[in-house]
Amino acid sequence: MLGGCGSAVFAANFGGDGNPLGIGFLGVSLAFGLTVLTGAYAFGHISGGHFNPAVSVGLAMGGRFSKAELVPYIIAQVLGGIVGAAIIYMIASGSSSFAIDASAAGAFATNGYGAFSPGGYSMASAFIAEVVLTAIFLIIIMGATHKNNVAGFAPIAIGLGLTLIHLISIPITNTSVNPARSTAVAAFVGGTPLSQLWLFWVAPILGGAIGGGLYRWLGSEK
Repeated sequence: MLGGCGSAVFAANFGGDGNPLGIGFLGVSLAFGLTVLTGAYAFGHISGGHFNPAVSVGLAMGGRFSKAELVPYIIAQVLGGIVGAAIIYMIASGSSSFAIDASAAGAFATNGYGAFSPGGYSMASAFIAEVVLTAIFLIIIMGATHKNNVAGFAPIAIGLGLTLIHLISIPITNTSVNPARSTAVAAFVGGTPLSQLWLFWVAPILGGAIGGGLYRWLGSEK
């Protein structure tokens, strides 16, 4: 939340359109990827460094994570996301120019489709993108962390994979692939982003389950 959504709120369009100080899509994509990369190194040995309900579900489907631990992990991920969003909101509120326009696509780094998609993409397009990209993310995670892979480099591949996913899909949905991230910012905006939140739970969870199950089915866990 702080690294990815924080960069979107504070730095993506800093100084207005065309200002060279704003980091834009590329910078926000890198921020999300770097956050997961560094977070995995920092917390991977403690909790596995999931940070994402769709990843936890995918790892459970792939036989890498206990299904009995899913509920407490998901609760922790959502609560952590809300705390992160609250910190972003408190900091942003210190600027006289800060205001959340709940009618604007991507307001406060929210996800959306239709009129609330940055590029005006339909619900079907958003659903397909979130399912496919989350599935790919799980395949990257499971491949990078496989016991036969080079030890110690998994967070780099995972972080770069998430960067690529954001480069593809920010114009489509403002990129979720993480229900906790979507929930946290939508809770502060309300309105349509909150009513569209269902898609950013269903599609990433489905994609995560597909990716994890597919990697296991392919025999890569043997």
